Amino acid sequence: MNYLDSLVIIAVAGLIHASFQLSVSMLTLLSSHTIGRRRSQARLLALMNSFTLGAAVMTVLLLSFAALVVSLSLDTRQNTLLAWTVTCGLLGGVGLAVWLFYYRREVGTTLWIPRGMARFLNRRAKSTKDPTEAFGLGLISVLAELLFVLAPILVAALVLVELPTTWQLVGIALYTVVSLLSLFVVNAWIGSGHSISRVQRWRESNKRFLQFAAGSGLLILGFYLYVDHVVTVTALAAAGGAL
Repeated sequence: MNYLDSLVIIAVAGLIHASFQLSVSMLTLLSSHTIGRRRSQARLLALMNSFTLGAAVMTVLLLSFAALVVSLSLDTRQNTLLAWTVTCGLLGGVGLAVWLFYYRREVGTTLWIPRGMARFLNRRAKSTKDPTEAFGLGLISVLAELLFVLAPILVAALVLVELPTTWQLVGIALYTVVSLLSLFVVNAWIGSGHSISRVQRWRESNKRFLQFAAGSGLLILGFYLYVDHVVTVTALAAAGGAL
């Protein structure tokens, strides 16, 4: 697999990460509460930018940690094949889970998270008044959805360890930027003075499409990687052994 193929896979994994909506929900809650308190536009932008920066930092930390664990674990071909097999299985399982229960079956864009956690996150968003708190909220938003984002992060980590150091840095930056695309869009939309209600209406109207796209993306990526990194490698190894 050449560098371009590796970066494409990392970008696709980041795009799947971007399709998850917890960070977006928390950013819109933060913005709504800030506007409701009649804070200035400059304060609103500072809070949103700090939140997005927090999400970016946590994404970099998680991806870097995952890549470190992977690099220390994959010391043999058997371990590498096992890691790809498990990751592809995780992609498939998470894809089915997204299809089945990512959004609750009720009006609005209520997500899968337990109600106790949802109330906690809502209180944190409501009480956030300065950029430092918003930064911490951004960190929490990524951790709170680790159950789903772990699969694309593992894919990116497995690809990263196959690259030279310089390209690993490029891959980490690429994944982080792509995974934050939804936050960038919402940040730009609200920061330019547009109504939060329009963002919410769009999310509610398209939530089933986003749910289907995220689940399908996970399943398709898992199938492709299983064929490319498990079946093909195993077949080539068997053919070489037969010779």
